[in-house]
Amino acid sequence: MQTYAAKRVEILIEAPMEGRLTAALMAAGVKGFTVLPVLGGAGQSGRWSADGQLGRAGMVAVICLIAPERLEVLLDAAFDVVERHIGLINVTDAQVIRKARF
Repeated sequence: MQTYAAKRVEILIEAPMEGRLTAALMAAGVKGFTVLPVLGGAGQSGRWSADGQLGRAGMVAVICLIAPERLEVLLDAAFDVVERHIGLINVTDAQVIRKARF
């Protein structure tokens, strides 16, 4: 089966910022993304957990696959939101089957 190069971008950000981030991605031409809850982890400030958090406190992961030539536009849009908040952006190489969707 034919596969095509893509980039997988994972963005972790504070849950209340999800709407601002996804709006920025859509404005940058991102065709789709998935938002997942983040249950806990560890970072510069040590271990943390979403257990006991009220409302939308905590973190979410926004994952998208895009064509490599569109990566820079996505990163600029995402970083404009993430740079002022707790979060990170990770980019990895991926292969997709339906190239037209990305």
